Amino acid sequence: MQEIIGLHNIDIAIITTYMLGTLALGFFCTRYVGNAEDFFVSGKALPFWAIGFSIVVSDIGAMDFVAVAGATFRHGVSAANFDWMGSMPAMVFAAFVFVPYFWRTGVFTIPEFLGRRYNSAVQFLNAIIWAIVLFLSLSIMLWVTADKLMYTVLGWDAMWSLWLMAIVTGLYTFSGGLTAVVFTDVVQLIVMFVGGFGLLILSLWEVGGWSALREQVLAKGPEFQEHFTILLPHDTTGPFPWTGIVFGLGIVLAIAYMSGNQVIVQRTLGARTEWDAKGGMLVGGFLKSMIPLMVALPGLCALILVPQLPIEEADRAVPEMIRLLLPAGLRGLMFAALFAALMSSISGTLNSASTMFITDILGEMRSWIGKKPITERQALHLGRAFTAVLIILAGIFAKPIANRESIYVFMQTILSMFQGPTLAILLLGITWRRATRWGGLAGLTLGVTFCFILQYTPGLFTSDYPFLFVAWWSFVFSLIVTVVVSLLTAPESEEKLRGLTWGSVIQSNAAQKALQERNN
Repeated sequence: MQEIIGLHNIDIAIITTYMLGTLALGFFCTRYVGNAEDFFVSGKALPFWAIGFSIVVSDIGAMDFVAVAGATFRHGVSAANFDWMGSMPAMVFAAFVFVPYFWRTGVFTIPEFLGRRYNSAVQFLNAIIWAIVLFLSLSIMLWVTADKLMYTVLGWDAMWSLWLMAIVTGLYTFSGGLTAVVFTDVVQLIVMFVGGFGLLILSLWEVGGWSALREQVLAKGPEFQEHFTILLPHDTTGPFPWTGIVFGLGIVLAIAYMSGNQVIVQRTLGARTEWDAKGGMLVGGFLKSMIPLMVALPGLCALILVPQLPIEEADRAVPEMIRLLLPAGLRGLMFAALFAALMSSISGTLNSASTMFITDILGEMRSWIGKKPITERQALHLGRAFTAVLIILAGIFAKPIANRESIYVFMQTILSMFQGPTLAILLLGITWRRATRWGGLAGLTLGVTFCFILQYTPGLFTSDYPFLFVAWWSFVFSLIVTVVVSLLTAPESEEKLRGLTWGSVIQSNAAQKALQERNN
């Protein structure tokens, strides 16, 4: 039976104060929600610093504290590339290429842009894909925190813990929309950094510093000799070979995630100015570069401090470190940090999913059957109702979805199944005027189908976890399909393309005026 720890009165006081304070801030933000634009994109009034903080904390949840540390425990520091190579360069690229474009077009969602640029079928399919991914992500976040943290460390019942976190986060997201999400994120990032770096400092102190850590890990045996290698050989059987990191992650997954992920992009769509949208992404990129120190290195320290931990239970590395190292008070602060990470990720996911449901799924379905567009009041009420339904469903299905050995690899595999095709049609839609509606539809549908073929055909790749190669080759395949089908079909009219290609939006005042008229 695993050893558990309890909370002292000071720990309970810290956690309770934090939870109540977060709820109070969320309900306070309700006064700023008067219509759908306020709920979904914060009335386009967010400053750059709040956007940057929110991007980081919404992307680094309790799942990352657990899963990235577990991946580092198994495979070494190469797992940190998802925040180093997979974040900073992609966020700089997004800040100067995609973000100004999206902000000027005035869209609420990425699928909405794809619908304008291609057709409603592309919009609907992309929204359905993202809705499935966000639902899976939400379920995983809930179960990881409830089972790997609350149960492992405290002995609390996993299902009770799950519903406690779901209810608290759902309440303030339901009430305050994106404004509540972003400004609670600002507080949560501060708490998360204090708790996370506190655990890192204590971990390094306990093992004797960086040099001692390196020496002790390498001395554990031949299977640990690459644990300090950032880029692993191409023929490694692990999930992070350098070819996959450079091509699959650096060129496809990272850019697709930072430029086409609704949870990330929605914060920039709520910016008060284009400068704030760009600046928010750059601030987020700088802060993200520090995340691996906080979430990955404790996984290495666990190899020394928790040597009895089986490799198949690597996702318990951080919970075991908390149990081993943190005294009363700091333990409460660390749990507040983990709650902060979880609540931010859940709230961002809920808000983005509800935005896509109202704009891209329900709105398109009503259009197809000839019903009138949803009113502002209806959109606000339906968005809140969808938020409540989604968090309940995620709680119900959390255990069967997330109860598996390597959560991090599972989540990256899910993302790789559609991000290559999505990036291909997004990139061509912006940069190539000749891309047509049929080209975009073929690129998306055939590209996702190709992903499944690559993922589940045995023997295609050396790695046992080929998700990075799936992302790269599905991107290339979708580019080719979109180009070929577009050249074989009639081009789109100039009227439709006006303001929907990158050059016209960024450079043409006439197109900008047309966009503003269209959005109004």
